[in-house]
Amino acid sequence: MNKNIDWSSLGFGYVPTEYRFVSNYKNGEWDEGGLTTDSNIVLNECAGVFQYAQTIFEGLKAYRTVDGHIVTFRPDLNASRLKDSAVRLRIPPYDEAKFVEAVKQVVLANEDMVPPYGSGASLYIRPYMMGTNPVIGVKPADEYQFRIFTTPVGPYFKGGCKPISIRVCDYDRAAPHGTGNIKAGLNYAMSLYAIVEAHELGFDENMYLDAATRTKVEETGGANFIFVTKDNKLVTPKSNSILPSITRRSLMVVAKEYLGMEVEEREVYFDEVKDFAECGLCGTAAVISPVGRINDHGKDIFLPSGMEEMGPVCTKLRETLTGIQMGTIKAPEGWICTIK
Repeated sequence: MNKNIDWSSLGFGYVPTEYRFVSNYKNGEWDEGGLTTDSNIVLNECAGVFQYAQTIFEGLKAYRTVDGHIVTFRPDLNASRLKDSAVRLRIPPYDEAKFVEAVKQVVLANEDMVPPYGSGASLYIRPYMMGTNPVIGVKPADEYQFRIFTTPVGPYFKGGCKPISIRVCDYDRAAPHGTGNIKAGLNYAMSLYAIVEAHELGFDENMYLDAATRTKVEETGGANFIFVTKDNKLVTPKSNSILPSITRRSLMVVAKEYLGMEVEEREVYFDEVKDFAECGLCGTAAVISPVGRINDHGKDIFLPSGMEEMGPVCTKLRETLTGIQMGTIKAPEGWICTIK
């Protein structure tokens, strides 16, 4: 473990590590790939990734558990989701088993940068793919690169998970038959204007409604919603234009199997939001970010859980899932991938 880093003061930003994984696709096949210490990428000015945004990515973390192991959480689902994203953007999919092996390889090579158990920090893992050969006509590239880099990150929230304020956004994040259900860079580029505007107006995030009717809750720029009803039911929006969050899918299992809650994945109408007891945003970075206030064009909706602390159900969900990840609570079969 690297002794030169003050793990307790680590922020959520890029800190380069020594090794990254690189594999190239050329002449119809992926090469074996391997580790490199070079953090720079040299591409032609006309590379497909620059011209037509042909790029996809994933995000997961490696942790040290209570018993000293280095593990990662459900990387097989990241492999599967990256494959789905690749198919949608006409990128040759990377083998799912090789993806998991590459994750293990790069984490093991950078094991001195995996933060200690109990620090609240982790090693963030970013796999991504892009079109690399020159493309000037509108078409998929012929050559691609798959890379994984890692960076140690501190807890997403310094000083605890304070409820955030979000606003109903007038911009659309994704079209009904578009790319909202895959992890493509272009989706996140579309959300940048809206998130900066939200911040300028004093909000932490955006609530995107469905583009077709603007009556149903979809997601934020980078996280899925979860809601808790006043009779202790977990409800998550269902839509073919939101990203299938691995954290959200895991929380649904935790709610049902560990907390004995009823779980519903269904269309959630915005009109219902005022009647929920708790609201959270879920994702890899923070697990759950509690929402205390939703502003609908000047009209505030305050969740009963308040603006002071995370609600009791979201707290229990978060504690249980992080306990599973850190090894203090027994995990469902196949959820924890031990690297060392």
